[in-house]
Amino acid sequence: MSPPLVFAFLLALPPAAQAPAPAPAPAAGECLACHAEPDLAITFGDGSSKSLRIDGDTVAQSVHGGKVTCADCHPQQRDIPHAGRRFASARQLATSMSESCQRCHFSDYRRTLDSAHAAAVRRGDLMAPVCVDCHGGHDMTRPDVPRTRIAGTCAKCHEGVAKTYAASVHGRDAAKNVADVPTCTDCHRTHDIGGPRQKGWKTASPDICGNCHADEERMRKYGLSTNVLKTYVADFHGKTASLRKGTDAADGRAFVALCSDCHGVHDIARVGDSTSKVIQANLATTCRQCHAKASANFSQAWLSHYEPSWERTPAVYAVKVGYSVFIPFIIGGLILQMLLHLWRMAVNR
Repeated sequence: MSPPLVFAFLLALPPAAQAPAPAPAPAAGECLACHAEPDLAITFGDGSSKSLRIDGDTVAQSVHGGKVTCADCHPQQRDIPHAGRRFASARQLATSMSESCQRCHFSDYRRTLDSAHAAAVRRGDLMAPVCVDCHGGHDMTRPDVPRTRIAGTCAKCHEGVAKTYAASVHGRDAAKNVADVPTCTDCHRTHDIGGPRQKGWKTASPDICGNCHADEERMRKYGLSTNVLKTYVADFHGKTASLRKGTDAADGRAFVALCSDCHGVHDIARVGDSTSKVIQANLATTCRQCHAKASANFSQAWLSHYEPSWERTPAVYAVKVGYSVFIPFIIGGLILQMLLHLWRMAVNR
C-alpha cells in the first residue's frame, strides 16, 4: 500500500481506534486530596519508608509555585487514582526524581554530566548528590538567597570541609553576608562542579584566585593589592605553573607551588593572624613543604607579592630600573648599527 493510501486510511479510522489522548494534568488540589493526608507513605524494597505527605503552602511558596504543575515533575502519575511506583530504596527514588529536572533545565543538566558528582555516580557511589539533594523537592527555593545557604548545602556531605571554611577568613566574612567573599560555588562552580582530583584543576587554581584578587574594583573596597596574581605569574613559581598548566598527576599532585600551597585551601587565614602560613614566624615551615633544607631566613630572598620599590627593596628596584634603561639602549644600539651597516653597503655599491 502506498504512503498516501496509508495516511488516508489512518485519517479515516474512528476516534476509538486511534491512540487515546493523554489524560489532562490533575490540578494541585486534586493531588493534595490524598497527599495532604499525614499517614500516606511509600515502602521501599529495602523495608524503609518515606512519607508522601505534601504541604500545599510550602509548594506554593517555592520557586515552582504557580509555574510548575505536579504532573510536570511526576508525568507517570497523571491519572487519578494512579498506580504506585516501586523503588528499591529512598536513594533510588531521589535519583529517579532528579531525572525529571532535565525536562526544563536541560542546559544545567548537561553541565552536571561533566561534574565531580556525576563522576562519582558513574563509579557506583549511590550517595553522590543529585539535583534534589542540593535544591530540595517541594520546598525548593533559590539556593543562593542568602549566599550563606550555599556552604550549608554543601555541608550536608562535606561537613568537615564546611567547618574548616567557616573558621577561615573567607568563611567568617561570608557569615556576615559580605557579598564579595567567595563561597563554595565561586571556586568549585555549580552544576559542573570541579575538584582537585580532576586533571588540570590544581594548576589552573591561580586563575580561580585571580577572579577576585585581580579585580581592582572589588579589592579596593578592602584595601587589598591586586598585584598578587601579577607578581605570582612573574616569579619562578608562577612561571613554572603557567608552563605546567594541565599537567596535574593522576592523584591531583601538581609538583609546583600554587596559591593553595602557601595560603591554604579552605583554611585560608587573614594575613597577620597567628595561624597564617605566610606570616614571618610560619613562613620557613611553609617553604619547607617543598624546600626541605630551607634555612630560617630562606624566605627573605623572595619579594612576596610586592613589586620592587625604592622604599622596600632599593637594591632590587635599582636593578629593575637599570635594566629597563640598559636593555632598550643595547637593543636600540644594535638596531642602529645594523641600519648604518646596511646604509654603508648601499653607498659602497
